[in-house]
Amino acid sequence: MAYKNLRDFIKELEKREDLKRISHPVDSRLEITEITDRVSKAYGPALLFENVKGSDYPVLINAFGSYERMALALGCNSIDEKAQELEELLDWAFSQMVKIDFASFLPKAKWARLFFPHKVLKAPCQEVIEHEPDLSKLPVLTCWPGDGGPFFTLPLVITKDPETGSQNMGMYRLQVFDKNTTGMHWHLHKDGAHYYQKYKARGERMPVAVALGDDPAVTYAATAPLPEGVSELFFAGYLRGKPVETVKCVTCDLEVPAQAEFILEGYVDPSEPLRREGPFGDHTGYYSLADDYPVFHVTCITHRKNPIYPATIVGQPPMEDCYMAKATERLFLPLLKRMIPEIVDMNLPLEGVFHNCAIISIEKRYPGQVHKVLNAIWGLGQMMYTKMIIVVDHDVDVQNLSVVMWKVFNNIDAGRDLILSQGPLDALDHASPLPRFGTRIGIDATKKGAMDNHHREWPEDIKMSEDVKERIDAIWGELGLGTD
Repeated sequence: MAYKNLRDFIKELEKREDLKRISHPVDSRLEITEITDRVSKAYGPALLFENVKGSDYPVLINAFGSYERMALALGCNSIDEKAQELEELLDWAFSQMVKIDFASFLPKAKWARLFFPHKVLKAPCQEVIEHEPDLSKLPVLTCWPGDGGPFFTLPLVITKDPETGSQNMGMYRLQVFDKNTTGMHWHLHKDGAHYYQKYKARGERMPVAVALGDDPAVTYAATAPLPEGVSELFFAGYLRGKPVETVKCVTCDLEVPAQAEFILEGYVDPSEPLRREGPFGDHTGYYSLADDYPVFHVTCITHRKNPIYPATIVGQPPMEDCYMAKATERLFLPLLKRMIPEIVDMNLPLEGVFHNCAIISIEKRYPGQVHKVLNAIWGLGQMMYTKMIIVVDHDVDVQNLSVVMWKVFNNIDAGRDLILSQGPLDALDHASPLPRFGTRIGIDATKKGAMDNHHREWPEDIKMSEDVKERIDAIWGELGLGTD
């Protein structure tokens, strides 16, 4: 199911009684955060604040804040359903690579072209054009008491490679400095930062546009860890089953989502000095430290008539971003399994805040296989930042943390099964002695045998025999115990 825009999604949420309109006056400084945090922790509905002090624009927040809404955002009944669809597509693609069956490949390639962005000449996001931008009119949230200022927290930042002309869309927080400048918080490994270095080498200004609010599949796609060269807008088109409409910016040569609520147009000048940005109450549950980042100059704002301002808050989990991360876990598992075929399942627990813990189950067949899996994961894109990887056997339910911890607490010998690796860490990590670099740990909680140089007998898990379980199942209702 493709939503035409953010408003269509809001209508669907209201139809399902999963959105609460709040007309009571609230402040974008701290108050919206406190309300939303309480609702999020209670697994509550999406919120639309209709009366934000000092702004004419309502604020939509917590729109992705449940497993059900996250699936709905991607037009499916469950994330696993969409992941299964992706797995079948990958199975087909890999089978054609093996067969080199061009007769079968070409129709699929033609089908794929249906999801590339579709350019339009006139767009709702440009119904109103403001050539003298004033960011103070927008209800930008100051989320936590220690934040360095108000931050755009759900921005779709659009940049272009000056060498190839290909566009990228990422989500980088933006701290508002004044009425027409913000910070541009892109980390070193992000495409935006890579392009920035190219513009710096060329001595050129870097055009940048920021979209706020669209079909939720577009917003999610900006967060997805796609392989290099895969367009986020193409991926969004695939997720929604329909191409994303784009329109050329009014003042710069970038294509932006035509159905967005707001577009901020402007530039980053690599010749300028960096500016101190932060602190910011981050998804780790801690404040990320202040640091120096480029400055985004907003030269024009375009928007719909009566636009809706989208936002999110992050902090101690669970929060809205957790459900976006779990969608990524499920959707990208099929691709991970293709690259590391012994993987059976993966869990990125909410408490691990995306990159601090991954639990992996594998089909273990040969000596050193756990080491091979650990090194493969640490060599993959954003997974290189995973501080702790726990590996268990194929028959362990990685989604059951109690079972996983039982295996960890009982199955390891520290000298053999704790594997340390030095490498890159996320910029938000505060525990390593050096920024962005430190020690990661792998925990081998699999069963051990002769191939692991373990020559003692390994005990079996305690399990009841199936015939006894069946006999008790048959009489359970007569026992009056009241539990299933």
